[in-house]
Amino acid sequence: MGKGAIKFSILIAVLTFASLGFTSKKETNVLKNNIENNNKSSVLVTVLPQDEANSEEAPIPFTGKKYLGFKEAVAFKESQGNYFVVNTLGYLGKYQFGKGTLEMIGIYNPQAFLNSPKLQEKAFEANASRNKWILRRDIKRSVGKKINGVVVTESGILAAAHLAGPGSVKKYLRSGGAQGFADAYGSTVSYYMKRFAGYDVSSIKANKKARV
Repeated sequence: MGKGAIKFSILIAVLTFASLGFTSKKETNVLKNNIENNNKSSVLVTVLPQDEANSEEAPIPFTGKKYLGFKEAVAFKESQGNYFVVNTLGYLGKYQFGKGTLEMIGIYNPQAFLNSPKLQEKAFEANASRNKWILRRDIKRSVGKKINGVVVTESGILAAAHLAGPGSVKKYLRSGGAQGFADAYGSTVSYYMKRFAGYDVSSIKANKKARV
C-alpha cells in the first residue's frame, strides 16, 4: 500500500471511529498510530504507560452491546485497542495477556502472539470460553444480585475474569464482595463488573478445554 493510500485509510478509519465515540484528540491520535503501525512491514512494540493503561476515566467507544462490543470495550480499556503494545509489567497485545494465561490456552510463543492480530482475537475468545466454563455455576447463582452496589451481569463476570482470573472472581462472588482483587495498577473486580455490565455475551460458549 502506498503512502497516499495509507493516509486515506487512516482518514476513513478516524472518521468512522469518531462516529463510534473516539472524540478526543488523544484517542484519535492513538487510533491513527495503531493504523500506521499495522501498515508497516515491521511490528512496532511500544510500552503502555501506567496512567494510560489503567485510566478509569477514558471513555470507551461504543460498538454495540453484543460480543463485538464487549470485546472491543475490554480491549480499549486494556490497551486502547493496540495489538502491538506491551505494558510495564510485560502483559501483551490488544487484550493484555500474561504469558501464563497464554500457555493455558495453547500459545507458547509470546513474540508470535504479539505479531498476530488474528491469534490475539482467537486467544480472547478461547480465554473467555474457558472462563465461562469455570464460572458457569457462579454465573447462574450470581447474575442479577447486587454486590458492593453493582448489579452482577454475565458480561461483568467475564470481564472481571479477564482482569483477575476466574479464581479471584469466584472468591469475590462467593464472599459477597468481601474478598476483593486489585491488579498492580489498581483496577478491581468490582470496577470491571460495573464498567462491562449489560453486554450480551451469550455467543461465548462455555468450554473447559478451549484452546487456540
